[in-house]
Amino acid sequence: MQDQGVVSTDVHPLNTLAKSLSRSGSSSRLPIKMIDSETLWLARAIFSETKRADEQMLVAWVIRNRVDTGFRGKRTYQNVVLDPFQFSAFRFGSDDRAYYESLTHASRVLGWQRALQIAYNIRHLNDDYRPFSPETRHFYSERSMVDRGQPAWIGAESPLDMTSVMEIDQRRFRFYEGIS
Repeated sequence: MQDQGVVSTDVHPLNTLAKSLSRSGSSSRLPIKMIDSETLWLARAIFSETKRADEQMLVAWVIRNRVDTGFRGKRTYQNVVLDPFQFSAFRFGSDDRAYYESLTHASRVLGWQRALQIAYNIRHLNDDYRPFSPETRHFYSERSMVDRGQPAWIGAESPLDMTSVMEIDQRRFRFYEGIS
């Protein structure tokens, strides 16, 4: 029976990082000097979207793509994450936002240290690890949008075929390229 999460295909270099992080466990800590505010913001965002390491890596690349391309005029991780209506956990005034903003390098929440490691690594990896083009700046999770239907920005677009990178349960995450 196939796992309904993200399963490594061993085809893409990003899987090397996934395996390394799986071996290190979720309790390994990065040295504090390696965790700047931008790494914290990326970690907060990916941790808010999913607790699965492989999915966090892909979401982190989407966010990095937004920073790298200056999507919607935003050029920092904090500005990308806090851009209104982009990441549901960071809606102004929500309890989720207050919780995720409270996470720091020292927080002791299951899976948080792994999210920090992933955020640090994705920020510093070279383009050989990029799982999709820099124009891939959107994702959609049917599972987290129960009773809401798909967002209007999808239109007639088809999600990327991710089989050369990782096998993904389409109900959990779909990635889209070229959405303005």
